[in-house]
Amino acid sequence: MAEKRKTRTKRRTSALTESGLVSIRVKILRGVLIAMFAVVVLQCFSLQVINSKKLQAEAITQWQSVTIDAASRGEITDCNGVVLASNTTSYMVLIHPQDIKSDDYDRISDELADLLVDYNRSREYIYARVSDTVTEKTDETKKTAEFVLVRRIDRDTADKIRKLNLEPGVVLAPDVTRLYPHANLLSQVLGYVSSDCEGISGIEAKYDELLKGRDGKTVADRTGTGARLAFGDEESIEKKNGNDCILTIDSNLQYFLENALEEAVAVNNAQNAQGIIMDVQTGAIKAISTKPDFNPNKKPTDTDELNALSRNRVVCDSYQPGSVFKIITLASALDSGTVSESYSISCGGASIINGERIKCWRSSGHGQQNLTQCAENSCNVAFMDLALRMGNDTFYDYIYKFGFGEVTSCGLPGEDAGIVTNKKNVRENDLARIGFGQSISVTPIQLITAVSAAVNGGKLMQPYIIDSFISEDGTVIQKNEPVVLRRVISEKTSEKVCRILESVVENGSGRNAKIAGYRIGGKTGTSQKAVDGKITSGHLIASFMGVAPIDNPKYACLILVDEPQVGTVFGSTVAAPFVKKVLEQTLEYAGYKRDTDAETVTVPNVTGKYTADAKAKLEAAGLYAFYQDGVDGKIVLQIPEAGTVVAKGSAVLLYTTDTKADSGNNTVRVPRLVGLTKYEAYEALEAVGLILEVDEDTEYTGGDVSSQYPYEGDLVEIGSVVKVKFK
Repeated sequence: MAEKRKTRTKRRTSALTESGLVSIRVKILRGVLIAMFAVVVLQCFSLQVINSKKLQAEAITQWQSVTIDAASRGEITDCNGVVLASNTTSYMVLIHPQDIKSDDYDRISDELADLLVDYNRSREYIYARVSDTVTEKTDETKKTAEFVLVRRIDRDTADKIRKLNLEPGVVLAPDVTRLYPHANLLSQVLGYVSSDCEGISGIEAKYDELLKGRDGKTVADRTGTGARLAFGDEESIEKKNGNDCILTIDSNLQYFLENALEEAVAVNNAQNAQGIIMDVQTGAIKAISTKPDFNPNKKPTDTDELNALSRNRVVCDSYQPGSVFKIITLASALDSGTVSESYSISCGGASIINGERIKCWRSSGHGQQNLTQCAENSCNVAFMDLALRMGNDTFYDYIYKFGFGEVTSCGLPGEDAGIVTNKKNVRENDLARIGFGQSISVTPIQLITAVSAAVNGGKLMQPYIIDSFISEDGTVIQKNEPVVLRRVISEKTSEKVCRILESVVENGSGRNAKIAGYRIGGKTGTSQKAVDGKITSGHLIASFMGVAPIDNPKYACLILVDEPQVGTVFGSTVAAPFVKKVLEQTLEYAGYKRDTDAETVTVPNVTGKYTADAKAKLEAAGLYAFYQDGVDGKIVLQIPEAGTVVAKGSAVLLYTTDTKADSGNNTVRVPRLVGLTKYEAYEALEAVGLILEVDEDTEYTGGDVSSQYPYEGDLVEIGSVVKVKFK
């Protein structure tokens, strides 16, 4: 019995053990199943939630193809419809990685790299697209249906790629490239675009959003081999071409101006020449340029050179305007009632203001003169007097009303505001200098806008270069009209200014701008440049502002010649002849009739003669010769050229083998001033071209100079300031 009980006990124990093992196995199996289910769930979650966008994108690239329909950038035209910037047919290179075998990766990359060197596409760049191993900023994308490898390649490059027979992995598609049909014409204004046809400078950059348009594309289902599915879905986004831009520029006037500027640079061996023509009645810019410039179809590869040549100095650079600014002083003094046309003054060659002797350009003086003669002679003494008579408050009111010290918002990028010293910091000496165009900096666009107001009846017009933007369907997107900003002077004052400016050309310093049969007004200007922040005697800007016809003003033309390297540098000799040429061509083009009663003569040929003989021949013809003092070389160039019909009494500029830039040392030694009176110190400095300034921490109450800086014997540039203290 006992053994039976033991046997039954063993059986029960064995059964329990087996049951326990089964239970453990079930639990393990259940755990495995749960884990497997969890993995499946997590994987589903990953596929459907976490990585859904990436996987969907990869799937789409495998079953869909995208075809780009390149948009055309809007054209830029002049006011007559002449196309200045357009588009030409080019090609884009498309890569279809799914159609390229791995054995061909190296060969295709090498062949394309050889042909695309000029398009900044390296072998590594190409290989990554051909082998479809491109890593984007987001997630790595595989099996891409199509890559745009490069856009806007020329026809020759496209033909060479086509001959490689790389289809269907490498495909060519039509594209558009920016083209400037007139090469350098208006290049700084137009600017240029990048290889992706995005505006980089000029109008192309400033109005990029209006010009660039939007590419179209077609998305279609395809098979695994890349073929389009017969009944697959297809979605198209229509391209939108850019808007056309119409400028106020007249390309004919632009040619006149640019040709004159090129000649001015060449004849005067100048650093550069700048010019602008404005419609004084509307403020429309009709021509604008700086020479030298560049061809936007073949841009310089050097970035610094390109930046320098593409700089539109007429709006971006400010300078001391010199005597052209006397037009503003004259208009302000007349309009404020400070003086009348009967005004008279005697010029002895300089004015002493607060102990400082400020010279007229003519050291011997002009003697007694009325207001018109002051303008004809461009007398600094007279215009200092006009400025001081008006005083800070009145003169500054007009300076601001004429628009100086703020940008004109003419529609061109990079515009500078110029420099107008705060009124409270201006001394009498400074105000006097402003009167004749020093101690103030302006941009050429500011100056011509202000002068336009002085001659058009007194209205300051908003200058503008954009006439309108027109969409592809003819809708006017934007339209600019002439805008009167404010009245600056009265019509009566404007008429007086015009009469005086005409007399400047007929009888005064502007005679080199006389045009036979046309009534011209104008004003010369010569000013020193600031180099490294200092005014120096060896760096000059010569300029001339011409207005025509002066009896009913329509056009103003300003030309600046920067650092001319010829003798006797004046605006009348360096700049006026080129303004004359531009205005004469402009008036003829615009249909203005000449006065047939005007007395004219034909310029004789004096090249090859010496100056004395040339002068005699010109005087016999009713003309006068203008050449560098003390030079008697052989004439190598004359302006105007022989055979030109000009008004009797006009000047002919003569350049000889000996004509050269005025040179000399621009530095001097500071003289000893200690022990001298204020006037003696002033005279000692003035004799060597230096400027006296009393230390601002001291007050002059008489006595002799007690200290000076820079010190006696120091080497300084001509025009530098020497500060002194008195006992």
